[in-house]
Amino acid sequence: MINPMSLEGRTIVVTGAGQGIGLAATKAIFDLGGSVVMIDMNPETLAAAATEFGDKALPIAGNVTDYDFVTSALAQGVEKFGALHGLVNSAGIIRPAMIEKMEPKQWQAVIDVNLTGSFYCLQLFGKHVIARRAAGDTSPASIVNISSIAGRKGTIGQINYSAAKSGLFGLTMSAALEWAKHDIRANAICYGLVETPMTEVIRGDKFRDMALARIPMGRWTSPEEAVKSICFLVSDAGSYITGQTLSVDGGTFMAP
Repeated sequence: MINPMSLEGRTIVVTGAGQGIGLAATKAIFDLGGSVVMIDMNPETLAAAATEFGDKALPIAGNVTDYDFVTSALAQGVEKFGALHGLVNSAGIIRPAMIEKMEPKQWQAVIDVNLTGSFYCLQLFGKHVIARRAAGDTSPASIVNISSIAGRKGTIGQINYSAAKSGLFGLTMSAALEWAKHDIRANAICYGLVETPMTEVIRGDKFRDMALARIPMGRWTSPEEAVKSICFLVSDAGSYITGQTLSVDGGTFMAP
């Protein structure tokens, strides 16, 4: 049987690729035979991360909130690899504050990166695929938006992050509905506690026991375990799945 999760001959764009979930996704895609356009705003982190992937990676440093940058980055990916077959919107930031203390700039920064940046990447990726379809190219196309349990349930001290991650659900479903006719799939993954720099505080001694008590499986997950779900959705293994949000959270959120 051919491995349904093989990404041989495919190129996936991964944002936030310099660390955490984005870097783990890049490694998994590489291991499955794919090439990766690695986008991250930290040039040093990105350059260090890209060294192990050789010519199958194209690292491009810049900010996903800059529409012109995203346009250029995807064009560079097409120039190097010929076509783009997948997008993983993983870039994200946090700017914590209680609601009554949150400054407008804290709100806007998180909305800009986590939601607007994801829209820019999704829109431009979709335009590329639609142009390929018009030229007769029927190769697969899949978008995976990385959300969070904060978007499902809310979170204390991060109303900006929760709102942005919740907004990704609408982004995902709308793209799935509009672009199904172009055979472009769009899904979201809703992560719980993943061992990344972003969750260091909640995994620390002060909140550890409380956090684990909310997870039926009694543990959090590593980035390497978490990104298997990304590979599933971006590959042919998820070829009949679109418009869905997959919870990868150890059972924290359950719904029929």
